[in-house]
Amino acid sequence: MSQVYLLPVATFLIFQVTFLGTYIFAVLEGHVVPTVPYISDAATYSPESCVFGQLINIGSVLLGITIYVRYRQVLQLYEHHPDLDASVLRQNRLALWFGLVSCLGISFVGNFQETNVRIVHFIGAFCCFGCGTLYFWMQALISYLIFPMSGTRIYAHLRLGMSVVCTILFILLAVTGVMSHILFKGQNPRKWYPSDGGWYFHVVSSISEWIIATIFSFFILSFTNEFRDVSLSHPQIALMSYSTII
Repeated sequence: MSQVYLLPVATFLIFQVTFLGTYIFAVLEGHVVPTVPYISDAATYSPESCVFGQLINIGSVLLGITIYVRYRQVLQLYEHHPDLDASVLRQNRLALWFGLVSCLGISFVGNFQETNVRIVHFIGAFCCFGCGTLYFWMQALISYLIFPMSGTRIYAHLRLGMSVVCTILFILLAVTGVMSHILFKGQNPRKWYPSDGGWYFHVVSSISEWIIATIFSFFILSFTNEFRDVSLSHPQIALMSYSTII
């Protein structure tokens, strides 16, 4: 497979289409108010929750594959350039685990709605945004370490900038999200009106979530150019009874 660069493109597209499509459909169905609901709030009720969950699962798999390909790419670079800092291997391994946990968190968010299994939904959101942000920091550092063998200084700066913004917004999302729910006096958080209390905190929190999700997608998309230098081969399968390799 030589068109590996399409992986981050496909991942970017499926998440953006899922988020925006679910939001538009939920607004049209009257399940949420148009004024910036949380992404998962727009996917609380059927039928949009079904579509959201399915697409999020597909996106999580594509994201996991993309993260693994990036991991193997950095390993290959280290093998061909032994003069690279040895810390690259440690950072790369940490990045892989943070990235995979983030993928699992995304799947939890998509399949366990807040109205049904609140604690699992929140754990998934924390894994998604928290571990995802840590993954970005690891990749930003790796981008500097492997330059100029792979990537550009501009991409390294860009990833560092996105990591900083995501960190700030993640903290803002968590703090204002908790405060808004404490102050909420309404009946249905999916239809949050100014008179329900905690309105401004809710708006700040939900906008932060939308921006983080968008940055996540663009961060993965930034791997596209570097993946043009990557190709995948079919895995070797050994038949133990015949002692041959296919």
